Amino acid sequence: MLKQKKKMMEKMGKNLRRVLMGFLVMVVGMGVGTEGAISVNSMKQIYRVNKKGPYLGIVVPNSFEINPLLQTPSFVADDDFPYLDFAGRRFRIGKLETKNVIIVMTGLSMLNAGLSTQLLLSLFRVNGVVHYGIAGNANPNLQIGDVTIPRYWAHTGLWNWQRYGDGPEDELAFESSGDYTRKIGYLKFSDYNNHTENVNSTDNLLNNVWYQPEEVFSVTGTPEIRQHAFWVPVDKHFYQVAGKLKDLKLEGCVNSTCLPRAPMVTRVERGVSANVFVDNGSYREFLYSKFNATPIDMESAAVALVCHQLNTSFIAIRALSDLAGGGSALSNEAAVFSSLAAQNSVDALVRFIALLYS
Repeated sequence: MLKQKKKMMEKMGKNLRRVLMGFLVMVVGMGVGTEGAISVNSMKQIYRVNKKGPYLGIVVPNSFEINPLLQTPSFVADDDFPYLDFAGRRFRIGKLETKNVIIVMTGLSMLNAGLSTQLLLSLFRVNGVVHYGIAGNANPNLQIGDVTIPRYWAHTGLWNWQRYGDGPEDELAFESSGDYTRKIGYLKFSDYNNHTENVNSTDNLLNNVWYQPEEVFSVTGTPEIRQHAFWVPVDKHFYQVAGKLKDLKLEGCVNSTCLPRAPMVTRVERGVSANVFVDNGSYREFLYSKFNATPIDMESAAVALVCHQLNTSFIAIRALSDLAGGGSALSNEAAVFSSLAAQNSVDALVRFIALLYS
């Protein structure tokens, strides 16, 4: 009798699983974007694209940066499936220097860059990501038009803003629980007071902000068990290949306006990103002195962090379009040289991919 009941329960369990699976298939089949499900049609399209993979993912922030890539003869769109639109993004499929690539434009900011990269890696067979574009410059030893390739990226927009009256020796809110730290360092606002003859105080009500690492949840770790990351390294092999770009010839003139010297490609130690457009000389100098940062942008660290969590090879190529906050001999740099910087970043990208698979 017990054996019969056991068999009956097992049979009911199997039937229940079949019903649940059928229900899930029905939900997915009926799904539309507003409910967050992937429609059957989209699944079929993604399957067709992935049959031709794997791909190298190329992530780019804006239209003025992606257009020079799409116009280069080195890029050939796929004849059967030139693009796939999904969740507000257009994933362009083709070959760049004979290598299978999927290109996605993210839009401005860390959120857009991270979301687009997550979609790229979740939907498609991608075994590496190259991010490129233009950036502000914090390094006084480099100039507009130079292409920089950092070894490490950090998100410098995650802060613990310390209450007024507390100082470097005082514990931060929630520091004891492991949520925040004083290990990375801080920005002291009173160091940047605009002193006058009538004001002797160096105090500032804004006090200090302490830079914080991101919480990351790696695919190789335990779900819901957080790790922390501030400086995210690029792929070692990618970085080694990037060293071969040092002799690449780049454009140095916009019409009759030329740079003081020919731009170059150079590997640097660090780059930083945040949801802040840095057009302030004092903060630029702080980022360089505190973090040894060269390119400053609003996307690269987000792409790096997503790739880091998904254990995917990554590198970023950023051409310098201006000295963040001004102060160079060239006035209104970004307005004049952003198109040149965008083209230089594309030229470096194309040559990098050619070398990567040579």
